[in-house]
Amino acid sequence: MRKLLDASDSDSCPGMKTGLRVQTVGSLVLRYGLVLVIGWIGLMKFTEYEAKGIQPLVANSPLMGWMYGFLTLRAFSRALGVVEVAIAILIGLRHWSTRASALGSGGAVLMFLTTLSFLLSTPGWEPSLGGFPSLSALPGQFLLKDVVLLGAAISSFGEAWTSSVRIHRKRSAGHESVREVKTKRF
Repeated sequence: MRKLLDASDSDSCPGMKTGLRVQTVGSLVLRYGLVLVIGWIGLMKFTEYEAKGIQPLVANSPLMGWMYGFLTLRAFSRALGVVEVAIAILIGLRHWSTRASALGSGGAVLMFLTTLSFLLSTPGWEPSLGGFPSLSALPGQFLLKDVVLLGAAISSFGEAWTSSVRIHRKRSAGHESVREVKTKRF
């Protein structure tokens, strides 16, 4: 985002400056909207309502269904809630730690890929409309929004990762120049 702001300062075209500022605001809304959605849904996992709501999705999933063999519905839901809230917090730390944000965003990517796999494992094609590609309201249409959330998580991951690498390179370059100065003195 800093790159966008820097580019808007160096560009003299007012339309370009406005577009870049809108893009910067959009990136902030995208990241912190992702934090809000993941955090809110994660906190909901501590309720019985949500634990029962995710049960058919998890039970039909070959990736996660086996967990009900040793965890109760509520215990699994709470554990998932802890993971989701942790992911949201990590993404939200972007201002303070690009690495933490990249880690959280990567976790969100994996989480949304897992959630989207439920489209394949949970019965969700509406038979009254002829089956595939007609999605039922639940779980089909409910899960489809995760494609957009996956895109937001990928975008957040990419931005945080590249910022982290850029910061690491600047720090490494700074240390190299300090070392060079010290060795030249002696």
